[in-house]
Amino acid sequence: MIDRYTLPEMGALWSDQNKFQKWLEVEIAVCEVHAEMGTIPRDAVQQIKARAKFSVERINEIEKTTNHDVIAFTTNLAENIGAAARFVHYGLTSSDVVDTANALLLRDASDILLKKIESFLEVLKRRAFEFKKTPQIGRTHGIHAEPTSFGLTFALWYDEMRRNRERLRRAREIAAFGKISGAVGAFALLDPQVEEKVCARLGLKPAPVSTQIIQRDRYAEYLTTLGIIASSLDKFALNVRHWQRTEVREAQEKFTVGQKGSSAMPHKRNPIISERICGMARIVRANSIVGLENVALWHERDISHSSAERVVLPDSSIALDYMLHKATSLIAGLIVHSERMLENIQATRGLVFSGQLLLALTQKGVARETAYEWVQRNAMKVWDENKNFRELLSSDADISGQLSAGEIEGVFNLDTYLRNIDTIFERVFGES
Repeated sequence: MIDRYTLPEMGALWSDQNKFQKWLEVEIAVCEVHAEMGTIPRDAVQQIKARAKFSVERINEIEKTTNHDVIAFTTNLAENIGAAARFVHYGLTSSDVVDTANALLLRDASDILLKKIESFLEVLKRRAFEFKKTPQIGRTHGIHAEPTSFGLTFALWYDEMRRNRERLRRAREIAAFGKISGAVGAFALLDPQVEEKVCARLGLKPAPVSTQIIQRDRYAEYLTTLGIIASSLDKFALNVRHWQRTEVREAQEKFTVGQKGSSAMPHKRNPIISERICGMARIVRANSIVGLENVALWHERDISHSSAERVVLPDSSIALDYMLHKATSLIAGLIVHSERMLENIQATRGLVFSGQLLLALTQKGVARETAYEWVQRNAMKVWDENKNFRELLSSDADISGQLSAGEIEGVFNLDTYLRNIDTIFERVFGES
């Protein structure tokens, strides 16, 4: 399912064909810089650029013998290039090619994800303004608290995704560093200018210092950033799952014609997209731990990181790309039951206005502790005896002695809870 979706862009980015293509771009850039600096003949570079071809199938065949993917790659190039192939991989170690190519892949993957985030932000903003004045019961600890704005939820998510966008931009910048510094990073067989010029050609920055590899804190930042973004999507989807519960039913995923919810129960409409997002977030978060584990390597390097990166870098990128795609579709098509929201506000028979009543009493000069006691004793009767809160207040001598009937009625005004929503929207969007 994920593979079918991602093949056009993110899946193709992480394909073996594109990986080896990026390796070739690095090798050719190194050859071009060497030729400019007079290290290798210019006509050799022309021959390399004209004849350098590879086949994933042939590389895999050679690797069965070499048990080394980069050597299999350069061997395949040599088969096609001819005599000038002796200048390919000149002065390089394998990680010069692999890590610099990884920087290109991570940069491009970040760009795809950033585009998806922009699309998601547009949907969140649209739905925030659509439901800005739609009252919904706010919940704390899963219990009805005070009324709020349903649109405020999307404004909150928008603000969080805006932070995620900045995190990913930073992770992209941190990952977009190449290294062409040789076997232990000391430039023993290379001029440091080669690294600078190669990276400039590729649109990367040169690592100020490296060992045989690019330091893996850079990859860890990318993977943990993806983990944070996945956790945000997990949080959003979990809310949708809550809204869709039968007892709540304030919003739900779009249920298309012909869709089935259960093999056993034809009535079911399950929040399967939200559940899928929540489940995949666990994978992306778990992969971020691999990135952190890869930071510590033996001396100048080992290759314990390599096998894991072949899994977690593409898998996390592809998974988050898919999750963003589905989250955007989910929120864009979310079916909202505003009438049910009003029913839920009224479900506790006026209890959710207790805070406003408490303040009204303190404004009349009643001590807060006393006012709290008066309000709470009536609230407990609503909980325990199924009474109506508003009716209890009118018959409570202490409260009715402080507040007129009109003032008690005013306590139950929903508009009070939405009066500052415009201000919040201005803070978030710069417009109300």
